[in-house]
Amino acid sequence: MIDSSHLPLMDIALAEARAALATGDVPIGAVVIGPDSKVLATGRNEREAHGDPTAHAELVAIRGAARALRDAERGDSWRLEDCTLVVTLEPCAMCAGAIVLARIPRVVFGAWDGKAGAVGSVFDILREPRLNHWVEVYPGVKEAECAALLTDFFRARRHT
Repeated sequence: MIDSSHLPLMDIALAEARAALATGDVPIGAVVIGPDSKVLATGRNEREAHGDPTAHAELVAIRGAARALRDAERGDSWRLEDCTLVVTLEPCAMCAGAIVLARIPRVVFGAWDGKAGAVGSVFDILREPRLNHWVEVYPGVKEAECAALLTDFFRARRHT
């Protein structure tokens, strides 16, 4: 069930996704919300922009959130406990692993990724019972809008 409080957060992630288009990156955006419901960090795909295969939107946002907590002089700053990650596309295995390791308790995402999704489509890393941390998952938030952004991007690439 979609929580209406997730809608404005997905709007922030969608704005980041659109910004990725300027560098030719796949339009995926993310935002990490802190325990006080304020934005800790945003991220967008930057693989093309930086030539970094790990520069997925989720990892950019997670790194920024950990930095923000460290700069606020909070202990254990790498643990993003009580935070929420909002992302326009279902996280892949790499990003799902980072979510578990960062101890993020909630993930909200837009479109499903039937080819590489690791939150229920292909794998379900975030709810793997053998891991030491499990995550609440809220899928399908603004799903059509998130999916259309990706579909339009790949359609344009095939025709150029």
